Parts: sequence; structure tokens; C-alpha cells
Amino acid sequence: MVLYYTDAGVSFRCRMADAGTARLHQMTKHLKGAQGGTMKKSIIGALAVSTLLTPIAASAQTEVQFWHAFTGRLGELVAAQVEEFNASQSDYVVVQSHKGNYSETLNAGIAAFRAGEQPHILMVFEVGTATMMAASGAVRPVHEVMAAGGADFDQDAFIGAVKGYYTSTEGDMLSFPFNASTPVLWVNRDAMAAAGLDPDTDLSTWQKVDAALTALKAGGEECPLVTAWQSWIHLENLSAYHDVPFASQDNGFAGLDTELMLNGDVQIAHLTAMGQWAQDGKFIYTGRRNEGGANFRAGECALFTESSAGYAGIRAEAEFDFDVRPLPYWEGVGNAPQNTIIGGASLWVMEGHEDAEYAGAGAFLNFLSTPEVQAKWHQDTGYLPATAEASEVTKAAGFYDANPGTDVAVIQMTANEPTPNSNGLRLGSFDQIRGIIDEELEAIWVGDKTAQEAMDSAKDRGDALLRRFEAANR
Repeated sequence: MVLYYTDAGVSFRCRMADAGTARLHQMTKHLKGAQGGTMKKSIIGALAVSTLLTPIAASAQTEVQFWHAFTGRLGELVAAQVEEFNASQSDYVVVQSHKGNYSETLNAGIAAFRAGEQPHILMVFEVGTATMMAASGAVRPVHEVMAAGGADFDQDAFIGAVKGYYTSTEGDMLSFPFNASTPVLWVNRDAMAAAGLDPDTDLSTWQKVDAALTALKAGGEECPLVTAWQSWIHLENLSAYHDVPFASQDNGFAGLDTELMLNGDVQIAHLTAMGQWAQDGKFIYTGRRNEGGANFRAGECALFTESSAGYAGIRAEAEFDFDVRPLPYWEGVGNAPQNTIIGGASLWVMEGHEDAEYAGAGAFLNFLSTPEVQAKWHQDTGYLPATAEASEVTKAAGFYDANPGTDVAVIQMTANEPTPNSNGLRLGSFDQIRGIIDEELEAIWVGDKTAQEAMDSAKDRGDALLRRFEAANR
């Protein structure tokens, strides 16, 4: 901690551990040049400074480091939350730092822990959940931290499909579901009309989307469909929404000895259709992450499968009339529509800190979980409200009525009770497995592989990583 004080018109800066040395240094300076009464006055003055320092040190705020992956509008909103918390009390100060994209932030946190320089709170995207759970001694369960943060903490207040992703088999929350999203369909109504389609055309099923893509292409639309996060939306959520497994052992929740099942009939049929759309120019591939977001926000594409959290950027940048619809499903396939699963990230509390710092981390997380803060975050970003009460606050404020479609993500996640196939994914090394899946999907889009060949290969390559993860964590 740094202290500031003034002596004889000169400002000095010292660390708390060195405060005594600094005071002694100032006293010595006074004594060297002082004579008689002047010396006595100097000693008294120096002692007064020393006395005044004690309450300053006692009232110092405890610092909590928070590392995240947000830039742009989301980065601004996170900074605003931190500023609001810091201004709401005087015991703690949260310092937020951007550490790169999701993968880079996770890697930065791991490297920092190994060096003994870990933050108190680390944002980790959902596919890193199993990795964090397996990091024995590196994390402190968030339910313990929040309970110690001075507020009444009720785990049951959190939305089931959100809470379930980040809880132990005993039902205890391991990390805080800070920015949970789910995929939806964004519609450029102006592009639909320009191609001769009714902007209100029913797009609830992929069969109806297929017909719309054909009409859009025939009407001169150069980018009928674009997507973000292709594995998350068109494999992981596709599987959950149709209530078929993405992996064995309840998608990894029931054990480490899991295998990928992404090459089943439902997945192959969907990817085969998308592969044909790519060949026909109805689906335009732009990249593995959210590169397509820029195309949609610029008005270049008609339909866009993306996170519900696309709302912040689309609302800020789109100069066209748009709306949001539920993610389409294949009519008559599986138990669709079941429920989609979440993406985004959660906040993990790292081990290796002082009790006072954990109290600060808990106070901040409790602040983030309050209905008012959650409701504003949901309304500003499109991320899901973590608690049912926050959704009710939003509804009561008239936000959903004034902004049609903004409740789609909540309804899509809560309409049905999650099943073992739709509770989420908990797979080791999943960031690397997603990289493999992306590579195989790209082979489908360019016509180098059939959907079956690509997904069979993804399974074999991904299972090899799962076996290594299992062996390392037995």
C-alpha cells in the first residue's frame, strides 16, 4: 500500500512497510539543522506526523484484482460496474484489467498462478470450466467466498440452467455466472424486405429458414446467413436443443471417462444441410469466433446466428431495423425445442490471498448478483439475468415491452427443465477440442469432407485429448 504525507511543505511517498523508516528519515533531517527550541518543535512536529499516519493506514482500502476479457462496449459496461461498486462503499477497491480474449485471459490467469501473482477474480469462458475444476488448490469455491462476503447468499435464487453449468455434483456454485448468454437468431428486417420477403416470415424451424435462404438468394441477397461461434451454436447448442448427447457421461458432468458423440444422426443432418447452403452461397463463412458480427452490424447479411449478448453491439451500431428470434430447430427431430445451453463466462476466485481480500471479492460478487445490478446488466448487454428476480425486475420495468425480443433468450433457457443432454458441457481440454471441431467444420464448408467424415475425424481427435485429460486428473 502507498502512503502520502507532507512535511515542511514537501510531499513524500512511501510504502506502508517503509513508513517507519520514512518518518525516521524526516526526523533526522529536522534534527541535523535544528537548534534549541527549534529542535524541540521539530521533534514534536515529526511525532505529530507519525501519529497522523496511523489512522490513514488503518482506513486504507483492501485491493481486489479482477481480470476479464472484455473490450469495446462490454468493456465500458464492466468498468462502470466496478466504478459503481467502488463508490458504494469504502472498505474495498476493485481494480479491473483486460487480459485479451477468452483464451488469452485463461492462459494469463494460469501463468500468473504459477508465478504466485494471480488475481483475486478471473473471468473464464464456459469451456474452461472443467479445466478450472481440475485445478486442485488453485481456486476457492465461489459459494464460500460469497457467503463470507457479508450478504445472505441463496444459491437457489440463480436460474437453474445457468447455475447448473457452474455447480458441483453436490449443487454448490464453484464460480459466479457473470456473463451467461445463449444463441439466438438475429434478423435484418430491411434486408428481408429488400429481397422481397415479409420481414415477419416465420423462421422458427430450420426447414423454414432453408426456404427463406433460397428466397433471399433469389432476391439478390449476397449474404443470406452468417454465424458466430460455429461449434457452440451449430453443434453444442444444436445437440442440447434437440435433447441428444454431445458427449457421453451426461456431457461430462458424470465423470472424466467421456467420449464425444457429436457425429450422431442429428448433428450430421444439420451440418450436411449447412454444407449445402455454403456451396449454394446461402451461408457465408467468416471465421471461428465472431467475425460475422461486423458483417451483420454493417447491414451486409440478412440472418445471423449469434449470442444473445450481441444485443449491445447491434443496438449501438446497426443502422437498420432488426429483431431477435429464438434459435431455429429441426421440426420433428428429437425433443426439440428442449432448451439451449449457455455460453459466455463465469468468475472464478483464485487461491493464495488474504482473508480481507476474500471478503472484498465476496462483497463485489454479492454486489454483482443483486437484482438491480443484474437487471441493468441484462438490459444493457443481452446477457441472461443470473437470477429469476432480476428477470422479474426487468419485466416490471417494462423493458421487454419496449424492446420486443429481448426476453427471447430467457424464455428459451427456462421454458423446459434441463435434461442431462441440455444441462451444459463439462469436458476437459475443450478449448483445444473446439479448435479441432472448427478445423473439421471448415472442411465441410469448402466441400473437402462430408459432414460424416469431418465429425468422425473430430471425434477421434477430440477423444484423444479427453483421454490425456482423464489420465492427468485421475
